[in-house]
Amino acid sequence: MKSQDLMPVHTGAVIEDDVLTLGQLCHACGVHADWIVSLVEESIIEPQGEAIHVWHFTGASLVRVRSALRLQRDLGLNLPGIALVLDLMEELNTLRAQRKTN
Repeated sequence: MKSQDLMPVHTGAVIEDDVLTLGQLCHACGVHADWIVSLVEESIIEPQGEAIHVWHFTGASLVRVRSALRLQRDLGLNLPGIALVLDLMEELNTLRAQRKTN
């Protein structure tokens, strides 16, 4: 494996109350705005704000975009497949949390 084949790893805590602009989200994930718009159109993430130039995203959106990138890269999933997998993963996490409290 060559050093140029390695992807950078970003670490840190994502805070749900963090608010990111479209540009900040693109920069944080290393993607173009068109891809983020596609994720919004597929209801994978939901921006706050009516028009694209005032969109803001939560920390949860950042996590979902990074997960979507991994699913596309590692499994070759298309956007509908990514949406399905992310929704199922979220449901599974909810069920696990409920199980722990019971």
